[in-house]
Amino acid sequence: MLPIAIGADDAAIELKDVLVKFLQDRQIPVTDFTGKSEGETYPDVAFQVASAIRDEKHQRGILLCGTGIGMSIVANKVPGVRAALCHDTYSAQRARKSNDAQIITLGARVIGPELAKSIIESWLGSEFEGGRSAPKVAKIDYYEQQGAEK
Repeated sequence: MLPIAIGADDAAIELKDVLVKFLQDRQIPVTDFTGKSEGETYPDVAFQVASAIRDEKHQRGILLCGTGIGMSIVANKVPGVRAALCHDTYSAQRARKSNDAQIITLGARVIGPELAKSIIESWLGSEFEGGRSAPKVAKIDYYEQQGAEK
């Protein structure tokens, strides 16, 4: 398994540290993209993690900020990346099973550490099912290409 890419802004450092330990305790390798350069903000971190996913250096990524919204918006700007903001285990499962989301974003000011662990566990335990969802994900990719051509 490739390491999971993780990144956080200043609002989510504590939650990020909890999740890094949680993953490492499960023998899951982690690469932390937080604080790589002076003055970086959540858009910088999100872009770095999403680019690592796009470039296939990592298969999955976790992004954390105050709400998870900003990280999700930025990560979804990187072609080929699908990031899902999740605040519950069911959404995390569906993000993988139905939408093939390679990145999950969480809000440190919205959920606590124990729920975050459960969400990550559900997301990591789920795989893209294909089936009826495959044509929908293909259509997402199609529309992404249409936007890139303009």
